[in-house]
Amino acid sequence: MFAGTVLGEPPKPEALETLPDFKVELVRVADLDTEGSWISIARDPKGRLLLGAERKQPISRLTLENGQVTKAEILQIPLSEVMGMLFAFDSLYINGRGHTPDGHDVFGLWRCRSTKGDDEYDQVELLREWKGGGGDHGAHAILLNPDKKHLNIVCGNFVDVPGDVLPSSPHRHYADDLALPRAEDSNGFGAGRKPPGGFVVRLDPDGSHCELVASGERNTYDVAFNHDGELFGFDSDMENDWGTPWYRPIRVYHVTSGADYGFREGTAKWPEYYADSLPGTLTIGIGSPTGVVFGEGANFPAKYQRALFIEDWTYGRLIAVHLSPDGASYGGDWEDFLAPKTLHATSGKTPLNLTGIVVGADGALYFTIGGRHTQGALYRITYIGRELTTPANLHDPRDEEARALRHQLEAFHGHEDARAVDFAWPQLGSTDRFLRYAARIAIESQPLEQWKDRALSEKDSRTALTALLAVARLGGTASQADVFKALAKFPLSRLPDETQQLDKLRALEVSLSRAGKPSAEVAAPLVAELNPIFPAKSIPLNRELCQVLLALDAPNVIGRMLQLVAAAPTQEEQFTYIFYLRTITAGWTPELRHQYFSWWTQMPKTAQHPDYQLRWFPEAGREYTNGSSYNNFLIKTRHTAMTNLSPAELAALQPVLDSWAEPVKNLHSSKKQRGYVRDWKVADLEGELDHVGHGRNFAEGQDALYAVQCLMCHRIGDDGGSVGPDLTAISSRFSRHDILESIIEPSKVISEQFANTDLVLKNGDVLSGRIVSETDDQIVIRPSMLAPEMREVRKADVQSREISKVSPMPPGLINMLTKDEILDLLAYLESAGHADGAPFKR
Repeated sequence: MFAGTVLGEPPKPEALETLPDFKVELVRVADLDTEGSWISIARDPKGRLLLGAERKQPISRLTLENGQVTKAEILQIPLSEVMGMLFAFDSLYINGRGHTPDGHDVFGLWRCRSTKGDDEYDQVELLREWKGGGGDHGAHAILLNPDKKHLNIVCGNFVDVPGDVLPSSPHRHYADDLALPRAEDSNGFGAGRKPPGGFVVRLDPDGSHCELVASGERNTYDVAFNHDGELFGFDSDMENDWGTPWYRPIRVYHVTSGADYGFREGTAKWPEYYADSLPGTLTIGIGSPTGVVFGEGANFPAKYQRALFIEDWTYGRLIAVHLSPDGASYGGDWEDFLAPKTLHATSGKTPLNLTGIVVGADGALYFTIGGRHTQGALYRITYIGRELTTPANLHDPRDEEARALRHQLEAFHGHEDARAVDFAWPQLGSTDRFLRYAARIAIESQPLEQWKDRALSEKDSRTALTALLAVARLGGTASQADVFKALAKFPLSRLPDETQQLDKLRALEVSLSRAGKPSAEVAAPLVAELNPIFPAKSIPLNRELCQVLLALDAPNVIGRMLQLVAAAPTQEEQFTYIFYLRTITAGWTPELRHQYFSWWTQMPKTAQHPDYQLRWFPEAGREYTNGSSYNNFLIKTRHTAMTNLSPAELAALQPVLDSWAEPVKNLHSSKKQRGYVRDWKVADLEGELDHVGHGRNFAEGQDALYAVQCLMCHRIGDDGGSVGPDLTAISSRFSRHDILESIIEPSKVISEQFANTDLVLKNGDVLSGRIVSETDDQIVIRPSMLAPEMREVRKADVQSREISKVSPMPPGLINMLTKDEILDLLAYLESAGHADGAPFKR
């Protein structure tokens, strides 16, 4: 094991806990100067490991024997920020950053070849640029398709769908599809980004013939095919949404042809039960998904050869997922395969920033740590128990007929075929959701006039509801009256189960979103049917009923929604109804207005959260807190509702409006008079970091936190601001060295989630700030997140934009602190502000 310049010692194997009879070894520690911080890994045809690193950092190649590095090389490939690598078609494919022959900096898909037979890659060719491809939410993994003829690429939600996507793509016709207006993230993250979110594309080996396979993920970093050629990914959450009704947990999902998984920016995220989306395979909870790999080829017991291994960067969990066929798709369960022994400790956490994973030629499982300029390292996991590790039969015959039928339906996706409608139609009524979905996409791929009348006249309720959703998606305004009339033939109260009831409401919502509000004559029969049965007996039904009824201007809905607010036990359910009412202008009485605005004062203090959500946090080794966007969503929802008040209403409601103070940062003052101490450098303090873990002073650490005003921008627990990263579980993600460096040199590593954007205007001016909204013609930017001022910029005046290299956090904040106060501050952060944390015990 070689170590040159390192950022801090990576976790030793004895600090990690894996399942019985598995052994973990530290193979190599990355040298900062020559190798960088590792964020991806791949195995070449000779069994060597390639390790990709961050921006302006190289690609390393390691030759191993019996788990030991026998040769380490830096490849002379002029690419960095390597998010994905694949060896195929006698080439090395890379998603990374490089330069075109004219010097243009570009993030794209590159093909590297060795044309001289010297094991060096002398030919580096840009196949296609990914607009928005760099950064945490960019273009990631590259896989060889099971047909051995195509590449599959997974991209995050900041990558633009390529402009040359073929009309033969399985996935088309995506939109927000909301009956009521969406709101952008309250802190501006992803503002202005439109569907489809993250996506998977299929390409020819030369990067051409781009087909959109699936979308609606948030930010999947890696995907993997199982032995039977089924594709699975591990998708991220938006942790800022904790506590909101639109929060989506991290989850494993099955990537099928034409699939939409429902991610949209801001409040527009779809619940899993929407019929025009597909559900996740398995919910994990909270975390930051990175690498994934199936255990095929590992010298492990059969159970773990079949397992899908998934990595969580934030909490350091390597999770084994055990999939089981379930009709045309899969279900399963999961277990922690490896994690820091301190995972469930309240302080003294051991960060394990998992980034990439691969099965080695020796049958061991190799994984990397790194990212965000943290210490890079390579580890190896082997099995040392007594169970057989001979290659298992990995084909799972259970439910293979259902999967085969889904594949037959998928063969019709993206192209016209005279056989498609008759073949697919019976499956529109299947009890298997994945078959219904695949059948609908097959039919939507055929001309509307071939099947519209059949959909409108269909008598079986499940078949009709699926077919009418397709008409609502493709039929436009001209078909809306027909869709409403056909849906009226299936009264909600007579449908046999809640799934079909929700499917009917979803078809209405899609029609309202795509074709607009119908005439009163068209809407009246459905209003007469739905209004009397609201509220219903379940949260999902009430969620959809209230949206449809509000969109159709049904009478007397507001009072019943406020009754639901008063009765709802959880914060998430209460906020659901409060949020949907924010833009409604008709149907209010003074009493209802008073009741609505009183919620901000009365309800959030007593609200609870669903038990299944609360379970996710201790599983990841942390306590529950609302996300950093939650308070601003409260503020902005209230502000939006107040804009709909007349001057007379505003005056009458002033007492109740004044009774709620907007959440503010808990800006305690330091108890000490402070002046300049010194211009602290990392080198001044890194030798003292071992003293952070014991004998520290809680009160001094807290006072130091107040002195440097960390809570102006950051949260610890439920205190503080929301414009910077949440510090509650910072010690799960970063070492003491990393935390110290981020305080002293805040611009060295900037998370794009909290970075400003630099707009370079055509007149030469540069405007820096957070983009809070964006339309086709205009960008609204907030120069400082600590001030309310906004700037409106015409897109026609913008020459270029890029992520700012200067952190919103100023340097020098701790220059008023002494050495001991800085160590106490680090101890306070490490213990998440708990006075009983290990650093404060003597």
